[in-house]
Amino acid sequence: MRNTAARTYRALYWLTSRLQDGLDDAKRRPDRGDISTTTVIIWVAAVTGAVLIAGSIAVVIAKYNGKLSGL
Repeated sequence: MRNTAARTYRALYWLTSRLQDGLDDAKRRPDRGDISTTTVIIWVAAVTGAVLIAGSIAVVIAKYNGKLSGL
């Protein structure tokens, strides 16, 4: 039990110190190259397209599964 508490404390300390370092860095360099809105839009579109394509393939396979098993 004592070991778990010590690990939890260390993890919490690491997390809070990492967050504080990030906030300090943001204060020092406000123009540190955050991801642009365009990049986010492109990534969302790419992931959405991939999910739609995978879903379409899954629907087609489910629809023709019985017919494909005899090949």
